Amino acid sequence: MFEFRDIKKTRRFPIISLIIVIVGYTITVKADIVFHFPEYDYKETSKNELSYREFESACDQSKRCEILAGIARVRCIRECVSPSCYNEIYEFDELEEGEIDVRLNSFKGCFIQRLGRSRNR
Repeated sequence: MFEFRDIKKTRRFPIISLIIVIVGYTITVKADIVFHFPEYDYKETSKNELSYREFESACDQSKRCEILAGIARVRCIRECVSPSCYNEIYEFDELEEGEIDVRLNSFKGCFIQRLGRSRNR
């Protein structure tokens, strides 16, 4: 025997199915997003770290950067260390507060590569 309750259950099935499909599609689309940026090899040697830290320290103490705080200061220091590397790696998608900086080693690699070129001239 067919009852009114069965009609309610039948109407819910398409709505629930649609919601599941939409949520599944949204998760799949978000999982396919890949962050691309120029990548440079960076070997973490004491010489490379010393060179980077010297520039970073000088920029950190510069009048332009020392008045800033937080992420604005980090951006200022990186741009001061190497304007060309900063523009290439960060300018199109600037570092944000709380973001884990997955681009830092590429930035350091770019810096070391360009520093080597300028010293070889």
